[in-house]
Formats: sequence, C-alpha cells, structure tokens
Amino acid sequence: MRSILLFFLFVSPAFAQGAPGIATAPGCGAPDVTFSVEADKNQHPFEKPDAGKALVYIIQDDSDFHANPRPTTRVGLDGQWAGATHANSYSYFAVDAGEHHLCASWQGKGREAYSAAANFSAEAGASYFFVVRNTWLWPKGGDLTRKITLDSVNADEGQLLASKYSFSTAHAKN
Repeated sequence: MRSILLFFLFVSPAFAQGAPGIATAPGCGAPDVTFSVEADKNQHPFEKPDAGKALVYIIQDDSDFHANPRPTTRVGLDGQWAGATHANSYSYFAVDAGEHHLCASWQGKGREAYSAAANFSAEAGASYFFVVRNTWLWPKGGDLTRKITLDSVNADEGQLLASKYSFSTAHAKN
C-alpha cells in the first residue's frame, strides 16, 4: 500500500493556474528567459535513450486554446529551462536517472503566471511522456477560462498524440 501511495506522489501533478506573479514551481527556470521555437510537420522522431539516461517527451496540446496567438510554453527541469514548444507540437530531452521536478510555463509578459508542475522519478532506459494542455475558452454567457495543465500519459498515448503534432526545436533568445 505504501509503495502505491509513493507512486502517486511521484507522478501526480501539482498545478499553479492563473495565480498572479511569476511561476515559482521547483522545476521552472529564470522568468526572463525566452525561446524562439521552430516546428517541423514532417519530422516525428522517437528516440531511444542513451546508456544511463531517460527521455522526457513534452507534448503541447492547444485544442482548447481558442485565441491567437497561441502560447509558447517553456519547459523547465530541476530549476533550469530545458526548452519550449509552441502550438500543437512536441519536443524531448534526456535526463539522468533519479527524481526530477518538471515545470511548464507560458512565455511572455503577463503570461508567466500560468504554469503547472509535476515531479517524477526517472529510470535509465525509460521514456516519459507529459502533455501540456493550454486552455483559453470564453463560453457564451460564461467566464473566461485560462489555464495550463501538465499530466503524465503512458508511452502509447504519448506517441499517438505526438505523431499528430509537429516536432519542435527551441533556442534561447537571451
């Protein structure tokens, strides 16, 4: 029973949605770092991790983001930005085995308050898939909903979602 509880503690996401101020989740990097993102619809790489490493795939799903422009979402790992995605795209990066803190945060002045976080324990040779769902809905007669969530999904679901989106590469601007 204790191991089941520990499992859910390690993979359950913690959310900070719409709170004023700068994202302060343990996985986030410095708030002033921004990225340029390029997406390629013709590439869909799914790599195997190098020896002693694990891979983390980040899939940005903007199906419920009904506004333009869509957000660039920065992805942080253990307090440093690892990259970014934009508008229904995905990316991946390698991590060492062990416990990690992951963060997703909208990029841009006033948008950095929208962030989500999760922690997970990586095993060498494994791949982990996380979906960032960005939402911007203004239903008729309802309140505006703006939020970001970060959820882990199994490898089959992760590969299926990523195969529908463009592969993105990000470069820090500053």
